[in-house]
Amino acid sequence: MANSSNHGGQVEVLFEMRRAGKNGVRVVAIDPITRTEVTMVGDIRYGEEMLKRMAARKLFYVINKKHTEKSNP
Repeated sequence: MANSSNHGGQVEVLFEMRRAGKNGVRVVAIDPITRTEVTMVGDIRYGEEMLKRMAARKLFYVINKKHTEKSNP
């Protein structure tokens, strides 16, 4: 696992990356504060940093969506 603290402010994101088949990588991104977790599969050719960036973007999207849904019942 690795962490990233670069999304506008100081935000910690935990990552787990595993090989998925011949050309894929399964990436799990976790926000330890909200305990929100997302999973995605990307092409290994994108590289580690790009895959982490895409997983983090998906994680923040899900967190914002949950927050918006709670605000607007």
